[in-house]
Amino acid sequence: MHDKVFLCAISNINSGTCNEDCKFCSQSVRYKADIERYVQKPIPKIIEEAKAAEAAGALGFCLVTARKGLDDKTLAFVCDVARAVSREVPRLRLIACNGTASLEQLLTLKAAGVKAYNHNLETSREFYPQICTTHGWDERYETCQNVNKSGLKLISGGIFGLGESQEDRLSMLRSLASLHPTSVPINFYHHNPALPLKPNPLGADEALELITLAREMIPDAERIMVAGGRETMFGERQSEIFEAGANAIVIGDYLTTRGRDRNADLEMVKNLGLEVAKFVKE
Repeated sequence: MHDKVFLCAISNINSGTCNEDCKFCSQSVRYKADIERYVQKPIPKIIEEAKAAEAAGALGFCLVTARKGLDDKTLAFVCDVARAVSREVPRLRLIACNGTASLEQLLTLKAAGVKAYNHNLETSREFYPQICTTHGWDERYETCQNVNKSGLKLISGGIFGLGESQEDRLSMLRSLASLHPTSVPINFYHHNPALPLKPNPLGADEALELITLAREMIPDAERIMVAGGRETMFGERQSEIFEAGANAIVIGDYLTTRGRDRNADLEMVKNLGLEVAKFVKE
């Protein structure tokens, strides 16, 4: 078990406006899920969330947009947000998660103060057409390659419980290992009744085994982060994720679902005798 836990928070700065057909995502306009939808969250609100995240011990703060990728307008908005947050909360490590991105766009984000880019493979190349038909898996992999070329830290992971086979899980983890990500977010499908997928069939024991598998297959990753679906998947067994190999979690709310109270997570870490990772000047 790692002795330090890295905390990351998410800000959904553009919600529910995506035209893609990813079957696991309530932010797609196609499925009409009952979620909050807006084009641009006010920057003062984002700064408020960033300050709260830092106060809770988060080192990472992720700016997420619900679109297939970056267009000029979205890129300009993310850069404006990044510069504003950097001025007000300079110690937070800014992460962008904005879908498909070219090398030029990633370099623009880097110049605005973004330190890392999150783009998940989601599942295996083989299974991907079963969950999305409006864009391909190869496009995702190429964006991750662009992140590495840009000099930004790569954050890339996926989702378990979409109906994939064990071989699909192994395939995804092999692909992730080939990209050498700094951090690997492990998500567990959180079912919304508006979505076409069936509820997550995984149990807690199998989910813990998958965390261990990710740690074993991507040994170079600094962090294996348990992100979306943690609360619903593990319930009262959330502390077991660290024994399984995780050393990072998302605190606070997710994109369209509520997270556990931050104080409960901090208490969990403390009771395990673990430390919250602190800021180190880069």
